[in-house]
Amino acid sequence: MHCPYCRHTDSRVLDSRVAEDGAAIRRRRQCPSCERRFTTLEQMQLVVVKRSGVVEPFSRDKVVTGVRKACKGRPVSEADLARLGQQVEEALRAGGQAEIPADDVGLAILGPLRSLDAVAYLRFASVYKHYDSVEDFEAEIENLRGQLVVPR
Repeated sequence: MHCPYCRHTDSRVLDSRVAEDGAAIRRRRQCPSCERRFTTLEQMQLVVVKRSGVVEPFSRDKVVTGVRKACKGRPVSEADLARLGQQVEEALRAGGQAEIPADDVGLAILGPLRSLDAVAYLRFASVYKHYDSVEDFEAEIENLRGQLVVPR
């Protein structure tokens, strides 16, 4: 770890704490050369492998942007979308893999989205489950109906 002030190549860890609900480690460091202190945040990097083979860092914002399109015109708030993005990221991190295929990200979105809004779920699922016909939609709707709890 280089000192951000004098670029010395070493530093001493003074304190380590869990941050971001266990997703990262915050370390307080001191440079032995200039004796200035600084903080680092260590986090496991999650990367998405696209169908083309291109690898890019996981972005919660991209998840929210994609889901926002499926939720257009639906009663879903920005706070709901932010929660969904967090749930998806937590689920992917819990999987323990650093490289995730893009299709797996789409599939990880389906569970939380299904709970959030059935219509948005169908819109999103039609892309990630590769629906080819009206029958695919009908089968998914029947599946949704079978799992919906009717209030009394």
